[in-house]
Amino acid sequence: MEASKVIHAIYTDDDVLMSAVKAVKAKKHHIEEIYTPFPVHGLDKVMGLAPTRLAITAFLYGCVGLTVAITMMNFIMIEDWPQDIGGKPSFSYLENMPAFVPIMFELTVFFAAHLMVITFYLRSRMWPFKKAENPDPRTTDDHFLMEIAVHNNESELTSLLQETGAVEINIVDKDEDAH
Repeated sequence: MEASKVIHAIYTDDDVLMSAVKAVKAKKHHIEEIYTPFPVHGLDKVMGLAPTRLAITAFLYGCVGLTVAITMMNFIMIEDWPQDIGGKPSFSYLENMPAFVPIMFELTVFFAAHLMVITFYLRSRMWPFKKAENPDPRTTDDHFLMEIAVHNNESELTSLLQETGAVEINIVDKDEDAH
């Protein structure tokens, strides 16, 4: 079995990185991953990544929060322990709904925010005590790293990456890094 080799091309400018990604994609090479110190606008589209569905889950989590709020307030204030507060009797939920709007809003935001954080961490496979997968610590400061799979085309990839403005090119065996 052939060892899984990758090329790590390091860039110092996000605009140079964007043009390099376009050039590498134009030559039909597969980019495994790109590590950046900050979000680079448009990089996901240039790489051809599918749009995220996290916004849909945020909406669904907000709907869950709104449902919990309505169910909770109806049970507590109307069914379980109705009270005459400020001369407003609790005959039905709809009559008292204007007073419940702040609670509905707060629980909608609470559920959406907290469940989104959990979903993001699970989707990103980030959990407590997980070892960092960053191949080069400089990518947390001011460098950008493009990781490209090598399939017996090291010299072609190396020359392409040098033309795109890579300041450093390293060939790495991923099997050795995993151990």
